[in-house]
Amino acid sequence: MCRRLKAEGTAEGLFLQHQQFFKKNWLTNPVQGIIDSNQLLTFMEAYMNSSNKHLPAEERRAVTVEAVVELAGEQNPSEITTAAIAKRMGLTQGALFRHFPNKDAILQAVMEWVAERLMSRIEKAVHAEPSPLAALESMFMAHVDFITEHPGIPRMLFGELQRSEETAPKRMAQTLIRRYGERLNRLFEQGKTCGELDGKLDNEAAATLFIGTIQGLVMQSLIAGDVSHMRRNAPKVFAIYQRGIRSAS
Repeated sequence: MCRRLKAEGTAEGLFLQHQQFFKKNWLTNPVQGIIDSNQLLTFMEAYMNSSNKHLPAEERRAVTVEAVVELAGEQNPSEITTAAIAKRMGLTQGALFRHFPNKDAILQAVMEWVAERLMSRIEKAVHAEPSPLAALESMFMAHVDFITEHPGIPRMLFGELQRSEETAPKRMAQTLIRRYGERLNRLFEQGKTCGELDGKLDNEAAATLFIGTIQGLVMQSLIAGDVSHMRRNAPKVFAIYQRGIRSAS
């Protein structure tokens, strides 16, 4: 009884009441049942919007990012509309824009999420290894795994970096690449110090090749139409990269 009283007057309560009325009248009055089925759909949408509408700000941010990342894995990121994002989330565009002023703000949130998650995963992989060379391999594989789980992310990064105008999402993508390069550079220096890597190694060139190798795997997986293609080939590809940077002694 308490649960029933609590539900009355809410979108959930109206939805449950109307659902019961619809079931009761469907057999006795098919025409009325058809009319009420349309009303039921309206109540269902109201219930869904009501549930999503009151999410905390951080949870709303996460749900929006997840929706965009999923859509980017299914279609060209440049063709993702705010209408499509709202539909995936079960919201109206108006509800979506109460949390983000425009599409660029949504894309910026996605880039922030990507940077935070990718760098966190990389740091965890690096710290788990006993040596710089092993850490480089672990970093490489962690990056590949991240893309395999979220195949839409490289498409979004490429898309933002190709934009001619300066935008917040593009700056975020550039910042991520710079942070990534700095992390590689520290590992290269540590490798040289302990004698694992060639002392004459060009850090900038090695970082470019490291990132470019992963990008090559991404392109091959897109051509093959199979993201698992990356994971299968990554160890063999890194083995070749490793032979080019490690110390001869």
